[in-house]
Amino acid sequence: MKIASSLKSLKKRDLNSKIVRRRGRVYIINKKNPKFKARQK
Repeated sequence: MKIASSLKSLKKRDLNSKIVRRRGRVYIINKKNPKFKARQK
């Protein structure tokens, strides 16, 4: 999982990426390719 200050560029890398808010944090989840998981700092 990557930790980034901005997730917008990470989301554009793969079409299956979705931005999700959990417990006040912003995450990118990707079921097809879990390599793209990310969390906002």
